Amino acid sequence: MLRHAIDANTTQIAALVPLGIDGFDRIESIYRLLAALHGRMVPADTRLTHQQRMRARRMLQAFDGERDGATQQEIAQVLFSIGQLSRDDWQASSTRHAVKSLLRDARAMIAGGYRKLLRHRRRP
Repeated sequence: MLRHAIDANTTQIAALVPLGIDGFDRIESIYRLLAALHGRMVPADTRLTHQQRMRARRMLQAFDGERDGATQQEIAQVLFSIGQLSRDDWQASSTRHAVKSLLRDARAMIAGGYRKLLRHRRRP
């Protein structure tokens, strides 16, 4: 939670960090914000791996395609660089299942699952 405190000469920003288990994630985020505000190198965000970021990107691209009226096969052609498949080949294609999975997960993310992206995965 960010609080703004107005000083006569400058504007200062303060961060209030609750000391729950999510405090570690918040402190890391505040450090990245502070680095950006002062023109320093911003440390990498470690909440998602490169593969997870790429999957999230594909999920949203697939969802956008579907929302714009593209068929699942057209989405697969763009995302996975495949050619036109016959109906039977498409039905048996692993790419078809990948697109269905991307769309399912995209809908879940849009329905509120995106909040999971804000937290590190923790062991119980």
